[in-house]
Amino acid sequence: MPPTNSPTLRQRRLGAELRKLRERAGLTATGAAELLGVNQARVSMMETGRTPISADRIRAMARVYDCTDDKLIDALAAMTGRRSRGWWEEYRDHVPVALVDLAELEHHASALRVALMIHIPALLQTTDHARALFQLAAPPMRQYEIEHRLTHRMKRQGILHREDPPPYTAIIHEAALRMGFGGPAVTRGQLKHLLDMSELPHVTVRVIPFGADDFPTTGQPFDYLEGPVPQLDTVQLDSHHGASEFLDAEAQLNKYRAVLHCMESSALSPTETRDFIHRCIQDH
Repeated sequence: MPPTNSPTLRQRRLGAELRKLRERAGLTATGAAELLGVNQARVSMMETGRTPISADRIRAMARVYDCTDDKLIDALAAMTGRRSRGWWEEYRDHVPVALVDLAELEHHASALRVALMIHIPALLQTTDHARALFQLAAPPMRQYEIEHRLTHRMKRQGILHREDPPPYTAIIHEAALRMGFGGPAVTRGQLKHLLDMSELPHVTVRVIPFGADDFPTTGQPFDYLEGPVPQLDTVQLDSHHGASEFLDAEAQLNKYRAVLHCMESSALSPTETRDFIHRCIQDH
């Protein structure tokens, strides 16, 4: 199978996990190549996601690396094969590549948790609300850029409406409910939509009110995307300059799990949150 010069985030993650297994086994790329019966360049391409790998190859590597975690091995084997052409690939030339990668991650996630301070989560936004946000971008976006971003965002929301939707939890600060992006009518429509989405059995919305001052956060929004096993979880961080950072080191994952736990302990219950949103709608 020919190598690729533009591996997806999922392919790069598979390669990175293989590198971690090799390093834990105390093997160099050259040493691993000898045991696997391939050249060192082949090992390097597999670890950078530049060449497809079969499930059988994954299991052979796990044996060479003395990995006995069957759940992890099965999860890695499920990530193998040729690059899939998901709907997000249509946008690779039209939106930042990080948004394409995020859509792919969301599609494969077993569960999603997000935390935001001043914005409604992207997967819970109305079209009018999202358009209002894109129109406020600095520097301004061209109209066709706004439309690409808008259709991409709406397609991302499809994971919450498919036959097997992942559990989705959104922790939102009260500030996000009080922002008036797009004006009163758009804001009321957004809050009503948020309320409707919170009624879905797989969607949990919890609000942190202004009065709660004991939660640990810098205000930076982040997504926590759960993989089939905890080792394959990913944290996605937004940044003001438009790029996204994806974190998957064990210490980083543990940190954000702890942050989410503390934020959830400061948030209203789902029922209290729905009552709170009702009051916010009346205020707008």
